[in-house]
Amino acid sequence: MKIHRTSVFVDDQEAALRFYTEVLGFVKKHDVPLGEDRWLTVVSPEDPDGTELLLEPSGHPVVKAYRDGLAKDGIPLAAFAVDDVHAEFDRLRGLGVHFTQEPLEMGPVTTAVLDDSCGNLIQLLHSA
Repeated sequence: MKIHRTSVFVDDQEAALRFYTEVLGFVKKHDVPLGEDRWLTVVSPEDPDGTELLLEPSGHPVVKAYRDGLAKDGIPLAAFAVDDVHAEFDRLRGLGVHFTQEPLEMGPVTTAVLDDSCGNLIQLLHSA
């Protein structure tokens, strides 16, 4: 068994697509119109056939309370692996990305947490 697709809830799919592709560096894989919304996924350019991230519309009534609760408690909704947390932190901060946690070394793991500007906290991590 392996993870094929996971999702993050977003308020504006077009803004989320711009952030996840132009800022974070993912590439669009699927973009299928579904009424007012889209089946919109992105993947890592390093693994285009790997796990897809669905930029899922946040219209369901429980989403706001769920995301607000996680953000209030500082809990990331997802974690993305990077080769160098410090370098990625510097690159993204230079692009204006807001971080709620600067790089923090915890034994063999270094993490940082960013606000994806779409309502979610995302953890960047690297394991030594």
